[in-house]
Amino acid sequence: MVRGSVGVIFGETGTLNFKFLISDSTAVLRGHYVKIWHETDGWILAQVMSIVRSSEKYSLEEAKKGQRKDRNDDRIVASATIIGSRDDRGLLRAPMSPFSPGDQVYLADDTLIRDTLGLVGDDMYIGLLEGTGIPVHLNVNSLVQKHCSILAKTGSGKSYTAGVILEELLDHNVPMLIIDPHSEYSSLKESASGNEGDLKKYGIKSKGYGSRIQVYTPADKSINPNADHLFRLNGVNLTPSELMTLFPDNFNSTHSGILYEAVHRLRADVETYFLDDIIREVSNNESKARWNVINLLEDINQLDILSPQPTPVEELMQDGKASIIDLKGVPPHIQTMIVAQLCDTLFEARKLGTIPPGMLVVEEAHNFAPERGYSKSSSSEILRTIASEGRKFGLGMLVISQRPARVDKNVLSQCGSQIILKITNPNDLKSISKGLEGVNSYVEEELLRLPPGIAMLVSNDIERPILVDIRARKSRHGGESVKILNKSSRKISPGTKKESKTEPVNEKKSQSPPPKRKPSRNPKKDSGGLFNKLFGSESK
Repeated sequence: MVRGSVGVIFGETGTLNFKFLISDSTAVLRGHYVKIWHETDGWILAQVMSIVRSSEKYSLEEAKKGQRKDRNDDRIVASATIIGSRDDRGLLRAPMSPFSPGDQVYLADDTLIRDTLGLVGDDMYIGLLEGTGIPVHLNVNSLVQKHCSILAKTGSGKSYTAGVILEELLDHNVPMLIIDPHSEYSSLKESASGNEGDLKKYGIKSKGYGSRIQVYTPADKSINPNADHLFRLNGVNLTPSELMTLFPDNFNSTHSGILYEAVHRLRADVETYFLDDIIREVSNNESKARWNVINLLEDINQLDILSPQPTPVEELMQDGKASIIDLKGVPPHIQTMIVAQLCDTLFEARKLGTIPPGMLVVEEAHNFAPERGYSKSSSSEILRTIASEGRKFGLGMLVISQRPARVDKNVLSQCGSQIILKITNPNDLKSISKGLEGVNSYVEEELLRLPPGIAMLVSNDIERPILVDIRARKSRHGGESVKILNKSSRKISPGTKKESKTEPVNEKKSQSPPPKRKPSRNPKKDSGGLFNKLFGSESK
């Protein structure tokens, strides 16, 4: 074996993949990047996709005895997928001819990995390429123009990762409007504390965004005491179309007709009318169905969401600032109505150029843009429109959800960047593999194994899906799970004997695990780094 080599290619090879015999069980791990010298294209980058280990001499009878003295005959074979190399024009090309059996395989250096994968930006720093010290950046213009999604099961770091993206957008002065159903993002105001080790690892410093974050609540401030302002929608001269967004799915054409008739009469009699006037006019209708309409309109009226002095969208979208619409305390059907009207106003203002280009952030997107067949939402149509047309007008969208299968596919399919953390639900995995670019069976397998904080990044700007160790938050994370029981608060129930710390004299101790075997070959220093955390070590 050539010095520095981690293996040698053998058997049948192709221009897309090959197999190589690993020289040492600790030399290379699944997911590692390797390089091979090609006779015409120079250094070629490849990635180890799987590793198998076998022994032809170790018989079943020996296995039954549970002992094995000699492991020098172990055969460790890795399968690798070829990524390619950059040509003179900077385009990624796979080799046109296969490698030769006997070619040496080496661990890839950071420069080759960075250049080949396209990790050359310096805009938005989101973390490190897993298993390396290579920083991963996203392009601000590409992220905003082509939209982005963050998908993960609960507890996998979805909100934490979203916070990292929001910090980077704020650092680049991108205006943002954040739909926040659970009061998770107001913590952006405060700097992080107690994670100095993590901050040092990623080369960043704690930072709060203070007054650059403004929190608005459609509810009462007694429910959201930390809100900076009340949020109100326009309540003057509402059109039937605007009011129809308030109607639930079980309302029919009869209810719509009652509403249209009431508004038509008001427009004929007065120049200015309010919701109270509409309710009074509906009550004059002779249909029994009017009571359902009145009941819904009165519920809206009591929430005080509609006002003659609505919150101007120009106030919500300002350079270098983020406005959070905190929906805590607002009924779900009213939340979708607020999002529908707000996003419609936002999109129209962007088309007219009255607000700067920016990003719309939609948390729990499966509630506001549900897939057809799961549920209906009055906000679905405008969010689909922004996803398909927002790029032309400089309005991007960041979609965040824990149930990818329940998010409108017309919305997800428009996202040029996908940040996917651990997913275990079969329907969600199937949805991701079908609806997102660059996702294959290998990616699905990885998504099942990802630990919290490790994300799969699929982007138009990066040549293939990569694993990213998401960096630490600069600001305080506001999405922590509430602890039900603290260890210090556990008490011994009355009548329960306290366990003795002294071991019984004749009682057998629990059987200790067998000692770890020594490697069959002289192990090299582990270069797996963070990959060991994800893939495990083959040397155990």
